[in-house]
Amino acid sequence: MPKISHRETPFSLAYGTEAMIPVEIGSPTPRTQLTKEENEDDLRINLNFAEERREAAARRETEYKKKMERYYNSRVREVKFKVGNLVLRENEANMQENQGKLGPRWEGSYQVIWAGDKGAYKLAYHIGEEVPCTWNAMQLRKYYA
Repeated sequence: MPKISHRETPFSLAYGTEAMIPVEIGSPTPRTQLTKEENEDDLRINLNFAEERREAAARRETEYKKKMERYYNSRVREVKFKVGNLVLRENEANMQENQGKLGPRWEGSYQVIWAGDKGAYKLAYHIGEEVPCTWNAMQLRKYYA
């Protein structure tokens, strides 16, 4: 199957030609009607153009990834917390204890004591003791008290 990102099959990028399925071998198609010498000539020609196909596929894949990045970034909602805000921390981010699927997903509340540039935050317990790690905004949720 051709990949959506570059519209080529992995086999064709590796070998320069499309693979033949067993049904195609038994039926009369232009590929099976060629003589052995003509078939080898066609394969050599396809191998000569394989590098060009790979480069074109790489270009298309890069364009596709940029398009997907623009789509994602246009819909992502950035979350920012200020120093002093109360937040909950995702329980899975802590990784101390697996409580199963019925366990709480969020733990806390914590107070933000430092806010970094790219979504990094330092937290503290209510008693003033600092939590050892920095936490990403994706692992935090605003706590409404």
